[in-house]
Amino acid sequence: MEPEPNLWAHPGLRAAAAAEDWPSLLKTWRRLTRSSQSGLGALVGLAQPDISAIENRRRAVTSVEVRQRIVHGLGVPRELLGVRHEELPLPSLVLPGVVSEADAERLVAVKKGGLRLDTATLDAMDALLAAHRRVEDTVGSRTVAPLVTAQFEEVAALYDRARGPLADRVVRLLAEYAQFLAWMAQDQDNAPVALGWFDRSYDWALESGYGDMAATTMSMKAHLAWSRGRGRRCVRLGEAAASTTGASEVTRAMAVQMAGRGHALAGDAGAAYRRLDEAQQIIAAASDAPPWLYFYGESWFAAQRGMADLHLEEWSDAAENLVTGLAGLAPSFRRDRAWYGSCLAHAYAGAGEAEAALATSLGVITHASEVGRPHAWDELHTVAGMLMRRRAPEGRALVDALAALD
Repeated sequence: MEPEPNLWAHPGLRAAAAAEDWPSLLKTWRRLTRSSQSGLGALVGLAQPDISAIENRRRAVTSVEVRQRIVHGLGVPRELLGVRHEELPLPSLVLPGVVSEADAERLVAVKKGGLRLDTATLDAMDALLAAHRRVEDTVGSRTVAPLVTAQFEEVAALYDRARGPLADRVVRLLAEYAQFLAWMAQDQDNAPVALGWFDRSYDWALESGYGDMAATTMSMKAHLAWSRGRGRRCVRLGEAAASTTGASEVTRAMAVQMAGRGHALAGDAGAAYRRLDEAQQIIAAASDAPPWLYFYGESWFAAQRGMADLHLEEWSDAAENLVTGLAGLAPSFRRDRAWYGSCLAHAYAGAGEAEAALATSLGVITHASEVGRPHAWDELHTVAGMLMRRRAPEGRALVDALAALD
């Protein structure tokens, strides 16, 4: 379903976007591209019945999340979306208290060139990025990525205006934005885009002497390799990250456990558990974590170890570690709860505990559907397949539950 080259030159489509007439916009898009409701839904992350309800005005688009899915999925030009976006200091979700009124005025003045860039401005941008990291845990990358991309563009525009220590600070902030954008592309299973952002983050980290971010970026590339089933590459990137000059102890621990998971993926249990034990010792003694690793701790590490156990088909150990990890996750971590919950269901299915596998799957299926696609969602399909192959009736129940949300 490829749009015409001049799609957004069409007057009807432009008028619908400018008026935020979502029913007309969706209908016009489908007519111009000869798309089905299901095909359009795949682009914007909505189910076919939801597309039908919006087009027939049975459902109004009132939430920020659904609006951003449509805007991002269809590539609606920003200039068509009204002046309210231009009035924001930086495009953002509604986050009261994150940026004060004074800081908002400062950001607007800096953006328009009426005020020089200063430390307070960059502090406000840091706070906004940190807040969106945490929001993404709850609402998912599909909603947050377009906003963070727009923020990144505003920060990048400051590059030539910064001098002295502020210049390094801007480059460091660009490295953090690129790392976050890489993670969100990876979360949406877009490996080429993720790799591009990882490389940009790494370059900016080196330029500004930001060893901890350089190591983090390398470690996250190891995670990307792991997610693509490339154990040997995961090990190499994890080891490279762990030896990066300037890496904090928490970042080193993350890198070492990534190397351990790479060994597990390759089937080398001895090497896997040696590196995982080493990572656990590091994380137990570590104190200060960089701001982008706010989630890292012993509970999170236990969940990571559980995934290594899954590769090695140590089902009981996997379940025990994943239960421990999940117990330490706050309710706001919806995406992570969906992922580790689906892995726990996998462990139960592998151990032949069909009832526990189904109950666990149903406990996270809503999170997996709303913010856990594609990874947690695909893992639940894997669980359903395992149960079906064993002729467990719970397999059919899970298949039906997944079909109801597909």
